[in-house]
Amino acid sequence: MKRKLAEWSRWLHIYLSMFSFVIVLFFAVTGLTLNHLEWFPEKETLRDSDGKLNPTWVNVADTAQVKKLEIVELFRSEYRVHGVLNDFRIDETEISVSFQGPGYTADAFIDRSKGTFHLTERSLGFIAWINDLHKGRDTGQGWKWVIDFSAIFMSLISLTGIILLLFLKKKRINGLIWLVAGLALIVLLYFFTGL
Repeated sequence: MKRKLAEWSRWLHIYLSMFSFVIVLFFAVTGLTLNHLEWFPEKETLRDSDGKLNPTWVNVADTAQVKKLEIVELFRSEYRVHGVLNDFRIDETEISVSFQGPGYTADAFIDRSKGTFHLTERSLGFIAWINDLHKGRDTGQGWKWVIDFSAIFMSLISLTGIILLLFLKKKRINGLIWLVAGLALIVLLYFFTGL
């Protein structure tokens, strides 16, 4: 039984490590970029657009008749707006539509009487994009699954590594000492750095 456990642990450790290598590396690197934002100045770019949509879509007495889908699809297809639709607000004179994605926002303000609009897109650059991916901010359900699977892979890699260490008689004691020392260092840093 011990031999089977060691074989399965080795197999899982090697292949899970290789399968999830890129995503583990991604979360390690973005952990640094998040922790040291001052190393990476923002590279914000703004793009403003003015335009007009079909006034019959927005100039209606009953706000339930506003053509929301057509408006959103117009911005996506003609202005290449991307991200998740975050907000669609309608008041008496104006409609505001907001899209958000990793490192990206787009806000449109539509005049209901004329159908004219002003669109502002803000892109915060590559570092903001990968940092938002790390946090799962404005990424959608698919990316949240990637984060969950990454956490599971990292946990399994860690657990199988400990199991393998326990089977290495010559390295077991030193390995466990380093494990306890690492844990103690983290606890000490937490309590003595003013958190």
